[in-house]
Amino acid sequence: MTAISIITICFNNLQETVSTCQSVDMQQNKPFEHIIIDGSETPEIKNYLEQNTQPAYRKWICEPDRGIADAFNKGLRLANGNIVVMLNSGDTLIDQSVIATVNKVFEENTSLQWLHGKYQLIRGDRQVTIGKPFEKSKLYRGMRSICHQTMFVKKALHDKYGMYDINEKIGMDYDFLCRIAGEPFTFIHSTLVNFAPAGTSSVLYLQALKDARRIYEKYYGKSFKLILWQLRLKILFYLLRSPAGNFLYTIKTKLKLENM
Repeated sequence: MTAISIITICFNNLQETVSTCQSVDMQQNKPFEHIIIDGSETPEIKNYLEQNTQPAYRKWICEPDRGIADAFNKGLRLANGNIVVMLNSGDTLIDQSVIATVNKVFEENTSLQWLHGKYQLIRGDRQVTIGKPFEKSKLYRGMRSICHQTMFVKKALHDKYGMYDINEKIGMDYDFLCRIAGEPFTFIHSTLVNFAPAGTSSVLYLQALKDARRIYEKYYGKSFKLILWQLRLKILFYLLRSPAGNFLYTIKTKLKLENM
């Protein structure tokens, strides 16, 4: 029997946390537990949780942490379910059937160790759906069409491969994916999550590419494919910030083309 632990980390963002909680509470099949890790500097989230009636499956801790990976790990240590998912504050389950869908997939194939699905986000002024089946052979591309918010993972994998690396400030989810990439998984061909991406500066994007290369090489060694792939991404990164890039993006939008 599946027992899903949803872990939500939050920091000074009450409204986003409330939205995530509401999407969990509307599920037809309730989670085994919903764990909130609040590292806020202000008491708004703590006050909300304590002063409003919460479902029995929700529990929380409110204390400082050492970053995203540390907060993830706090949630994992508290989790008693056999399947875990990291649903950040601001991210929401797409509809009322997500947990029921995930439960059914795991119960029909007990050999599965993890699964993932599609997610929605706002890109420019359009809502787009992203997600394709994970391919280990393309792991060097990073997390291009997969995000940790749609990754439902058997907790036993964390027992086997460890928790999130607290030394990774950006790519802790990619680091974990590199470790479990060989485990049996499946892809759900439906949208599971509305993804609320945080604003990422130019500096952070380029740093994320450096981190992804270092992480990949840590587990799989040097890769010429990775070098070429990241060169392509860097060229596109600078091109899209030029007048020519703005023109090309306009054409791409009008033709309804989307790079998945």
